[in-house]
Amino acid sequence: MIEINNKTKGYPLSPVDKKVFSTVAKKVLKGENRGTETVSLAFVGKEEIKKLNKEFRKKNKATDVLSFELNDAGCLGEIVICPEVVKGNAEKYKISEQEEMLKVFVHGILHLCGYDHEKSEKEAELMESKQEKYLSKA
Repeated sequence: MIEINNKTKGYPLSPVDKKVFSTVAKKVLKGENRGTETVSLAFVGKEEIKKLNKEFRKKNKATDVLSFELNDAGCLGEIVICPEVVKGNAEKYKISEQEEMLKVFVHGILHLCGYDHEKSEKEAELMESKQEKYLSKA
């Protein structure tokens, strides 16, 4: 299950978007044997994600996605996405905004499942291959 909180003013979410996020979350959680857990997804502006990135990762810049584990029974954690940064990345990588949005969403869920691409090259490759696997099913 997924809980979505849109805290941005300029990023409208349609019922179709919510269904897509829900479907993708279920696939990843099931694939990682976490099928019974909930994921919270929040959309925030550039200033808010920059503040969170500085506070929790000591990086004073806006980023596309952050993941926070929650010590809450049944809830794996919260994924925070900045649509503005995602849009810029999509333009940079020449892919659709929706593709990039789903990519960072899957990336965030994998972090909540314990993967960390910053640990080692091997971990980064594993996370990348899982991301591609889940996105090919999206």
